[in-house]
Amino acid sequence: MAKIDMGRARFKIQRRLGVELPGLGKAGALERKPYGPGQHGMQRKKLSDYTVRLLEKQKVMFNYGLRESQLRNYVTKAKKVKTASWVDTMIIALESRLDNVVFRANWATSTPAARQLVSHKHIKVNGKTVNVPGYQLQPGDVIEVSDKGAKSASFLQAKVRPRISSIPAFLTKEPSGEKEKVKLVARPLAEDIPFAFEKRLVIEYYWKVK
Repeated sequence: MAKIDMGRARFKIQRRLGVELPGLGKAGALERKPYGPGQHGMQRKKLSDYTVRLLEKQKVMFNYGLRESQLRNYVTKAKKVKTASWVDTMIIALESRLDNVVFRANWATSTPAARQLVSHKHIKVNGKTVNVPGYQLQPGDVIEVSDKGAKSASFLQAKVRPRISSIPAFLTKEPSGEKEKVKLVARPLAEDIPFAFEKRLVIEYYWKVK
């Protein structure tokens, strides 16, 4: 993903977008300062139609930790599916990413932290190590944290202070003794996206993409 100074920017990103993005892993951005960053943040600004659509698209991009090119690839693939709205198809694909499921299982405090767990080979799918953050999970897949991953600082921090209070309905915890396992029991729904989101604006932003 694009380089971001996350420690400095996560609050500013969420304040600029006007919404808490769980994937950024830093809660409370809008509690004390529910307005944009900078000295003119409290002033009302009239945004162009393009800017409104851009900001809505950026919610998706930042929450899932994607570059613009990656998000466009999801859009292109989703538009080839004719059985549902392409934006719903895109959201379902994003929610089915391995790094996102690791985050939504409360095994990491943010999407970047979840991506690191996956990249460092701390996550198994159906008993096999998978180190591709964008790996698309399917219903019935069982996701597990390795013994080494369960000792990592990121995992332990998430267990003490989870970013999201509960796991989504498309996941269930699997009984596995001391090991951490979840099962994808169904495909995510578009409504499972964990932040306020206006689909129409993203559809309008990407209307030219084929």
